[in-house]
Amino acid sequence: MAEKLVVISDKWGAKKGLWIASYFGYLQQYYDIVFHDCQQLGNVDVSIFSEENIDKAFFEDNGIERAVSNLIRKENEPAHYLAFGVGATVVYKASLKGLPAKSITAISAIGIESEEQMPLTTNVQLIFGECDKKKPSLKWAKRAAANLRIVPNFGHTLYSDEKIISEVSLELLENVTKKAV
Repeated sequence: MAEKLVVISDKWGAKKGLWIASYFGYLQQYYDIVFHDCQQLGNVDVSIFSEENIDKAFFEDNGIERAVSNLIRKENEPAHYLAFGVGATVVYKASLKGLPAKSITAISAIGIESEEQMPLTTNVQLIFGECDKKKPSLKWAKRAAANLRIVPNFGHTLYSDEKIISEVSLELLENVTKKAV
């Protein structure tokens, strides 16, 4: 029986997420993958599809909170999580509210510095690009006892780069294949 991997998109959802298929290419053989479009989880419906409108819907109009509630309602069995951008923020916040997670790989989560604690799940990996202006401070990481990995020479959307896709996917595959042996 394959382990369940829940993948949550960034703020653009499936509309600008062709890169996400690369993750599936690596992982679908070994994981039972469930995909959530972050916009659908947050009931975000923007008539004019712009970054400003999407950010407003998530950060000012409670889209993140709705997405957290919906994710907790939909996912009630322990699973592995792989999430990007706003989706990583949603998984992080949901896990603080009891989302049952075996592991969390959160890439480029936004605004988690406001949280004073780490999720109870022991295997939480936070990955950020060195040039990401939205990455948390090392001071926060130390205070929260966060497993923070900073990737040199990358910005916020490092998760869409083929090099990062293969590295993260191989780490997830190592986790599942170690258990099988």
